Amino acid sequence: MCLCGITALLCGGEASEGVFVGVFLSMSSTAVVLKFLMERNNITTLYGQVTIGTLILQDCMVGLLFALLPILGGTSGVLPGLMSMGKIFVTLATFLVVLSIFCRTCVPWFLRLMIGLSSQTHELYQLASVAFCLLVAWCSDKLGLSLELGSFAAGLMISTTDLAQHTLDQVEPIRNFFAALFLASIGMLIHVHFLWSHIDILLASVILVIVFKTIVVATVVKCFGYNNKTSLLVGMSLAQIGEFAFVLLGRASNFHLVEGKLYMLLLGTTALSLVTTPLLFKLIPAVVHLGVLLRWFSADIPIESGSKGDTSMRADSAKRITVLVQGSVMRDTMQ
Repeated sequence: MCLCGITALLCGGEASEGVFVGVFLSMSSTAVVLKFLMERNNITTLYGQVTIGTLILQDCMVGLLFALLPILGGTSGVLPGLMSMGKIFVTLATFLVVLSIFCRTCVPWFLRLMIGLSSQTHELYQLASVAFCLLVAWCSDKLGLSLELGSFAAGLMISTTDLAQHTLDQVEPIRNFFAALFLASIGMLIHVHFLWSHIDILLASVILVIVFKTIVVATVVKCFGYNNKTSLLVGMSLAQIGEFAFVLLGRASNFHLVEGKLYMLLLGTTALSLVTTPLLFKLIPAVVHLGVLLRWFSADIPIESGSKGDTSMRADSAKRITVLVQGSVMRDTMQ
């Protein structure tokens, strides 16, 4: 945020606009990244765990970003804005406490009840699981937090029960359907005429975003003591603009933070960066091999190794994360 704000000032723009662009670019796609980590069985690796942890923290910051927009747009003073952010902190803490209570009492009972009622067919349990995730996400959104945080919390509540694996087996067929709709919705957001007229600028923007985010994220991860391979893989995994940026961009437009060509440019860059994410994940093995040849890291360092975490703990948490991603993909599609 600070870097983009300073850059905007040096280029003759407004600092508030630069700060927003920094916030906008910092978001990564939870649904897309988790999907590819699951497909490649990289959730239990160290870089997968660091990537997922970063995505979760980004989702938790969504409510604060909403509170920051009126300040950047000039429609709210600094003091009211800070009070709004403090209110969100209190709301978030209360929301998590209430969910933790329900997690220990009502959720296991509810899931067992649904299993009992759907002994002959699994459709009722599938609908109940999806409805539960959407309900928690809706409550989170109405409290001024975010749909992302609500869907994550719903998945976490289910993952703490002994029915987590059963729920995953029931929901997994639905996930692919929602994922296809999600990718289709991204295509519908692109304005083809603008994309074709400014294809050179958009391609340059996407390349710049990928390179810049990879370098920045890898540097930050390296500063926390992880090895070069883990840092680089985390940077490449997060080198896209998240789907939530569409919502953030829409609200920023209401506050007149971004308008005209900048709005269209950010919209197109976000969509194209999401489309290029599968290509980045396919390039990861080649980049690892190149890193070994250039001696950025040694060949005997496995992806899952590092100075942080424990393998058994990562394997256990991976089972929970596999459940969490279902609600994330469904929430993004419904949104």
